[in-house]
Amino acid sequence: MIVTAAADATALEHLLGSDQVLRDPESLERYRHDDAEWADSTAPLAVVLARCTDDVVTAVRWAAAAGLRVVPRGAGTGLSGGANAMADSIVVSLERMNRVLEVNTDERYAVTEPGVINDALRAAVAEHGLWYPPDPASSAISTIGGNVATNAGGICCVKYGVTRDYVLGLTVVLADGSVVELGRRTAKGVAGYDLTALMVGSEGTLGIVVSVTVKLLPLAGRDERAVIGYFPSLTAAGDAVAAISRAGIIPAALEIVDRTCLRAVDDWMHLGLPADVDTLLLARVDERGAAGDEIAGHVADVFTEAGGTDVERATDPEDIDRLFLARRLAYPALERLGPVLTEDICVPRSAVPEMLRRIQVTADAQDVTIANIAHAGDGNLHPLIIAPEGDDAAKARAKTAFDQIVADCLALGGTVTGEHGVGLLKLPGLRVELGDRVLAMHRSVKHALDPAGTLNPGKAF
Repeated sequence: MIVTAAADATALEHLLGSDQVLRDPESLERYRHDDAEWADSTAPLAVVLARCTDDVVTAVRWAAAAGLRVVPRGAGTGLSGGANAMADSIVVSLERMNRVLEVNTDERYAVTEPGVINDALRAAVAEHGLWYPPDPASSAISTIGGNVATNAGGICCVKYGVTRDYVLGLTVVLADGSVVELGRRTAKGVAGYDLTALMVGSEGTLGIVVSVTVKLLPLAGRDERAVIGYFPSLTAAGDAVAAISRAGIIPAALEIVDRTCLRAVDDWMHLGLPADVDTLLLARVDERGAAGDEIAGHVADVFTEAGGTDVERATDPEDIDRLFLARRLAYPALERLGPVLTEDICVPRSAVPEMLRRIQVTADAQDVTIANIAHAGDGNLHPLIIAPEGDDAAKARAKTAFDQIVADCLALGGTVTGEHGVGLLKLPGLRVELGDRVLAMHRSVKHALDPAGTLNPGKAF
């Protein structure tokens, strides 16, 4: 039987202390949802600010005994509703578990708590001459635990891979409150099923990650240069992306930023971005010496042949950082214009031009503004649908556009999410993508690890 909210909060305070349990209306509203405000949410009964593994264990065991649900949360920067609270739930926030526990320079790995900010981990290991490659655009505000939960990608994942490629091991609190150690710290190992990989991307539905062991690369040996090209349309930029793939070039980054995003960022941050271009295509090459120069030259040639103008190569770190900063700031800049419904589709690289064309068709058909940023090098597109605040008709058209973009993505052989996770927003599309038999496999795994449905039920599948 589910206890009352008042009894729930009081019991949690007795177990954990009043400084670790939030129950005031303002706090409950603040932790109600992540950045996916379009997804459904309900104020939780309480918020637990966990400081250690034992706190998470205590909260999970108590919630399971009380018949309540547990919603794990990091920084709340998710864009699919994976951290949205639901009825009869408590939120367990991991933001205070923010220590880098170990950096092993000999074996090149780090052990970190889940609340460590991505950029903070990168800075900590850089002091030891090491590099953690996964770099979501939200790297300055998102946590490693959240990155693990969604298998986050990022700007350089076209060459260096996504979060799962760097997670060696995890400490996880399961639905019954037991704690398990998964994975390894060796360079290789194939003992048993890869349960570490299973947990990465599971969005808190199978366990709560309380420690992460990540492998690292040497920081030295990279010599960054950028190639910049301006294109007359999104489709033309997409043609260049497809051509880069056909040529066998693997840049360290290949990003699209359209004029709506460029203008929004420059109006906000005054970076001196060009105001009269339609689409920016930005590549990064990091091979050293003559090899890097040759690849950058090849990229520049492809850009020009695909219709790019003012194609130029940049080697000044400040210029490169300024342009990539514009890419990272695109989403928060657009949020200033109104509520944003964010897509996260991924299509084959050869289908990028056609998908971008279809997005434009959908924008026109639904009379909505769709801005576009993309990790174009791996086909991961982020159409951002903007609806004016309080305009219910525009919001309805935006939702229709969202569904059409997902349908077009699947028709082109794509997937509904490349890095943000399924959460709540992508559930209908995921069901079409996976089909009944594969969904049944997912449910079997969930039932085996969480038979009572305690952990983040209704999310991810």
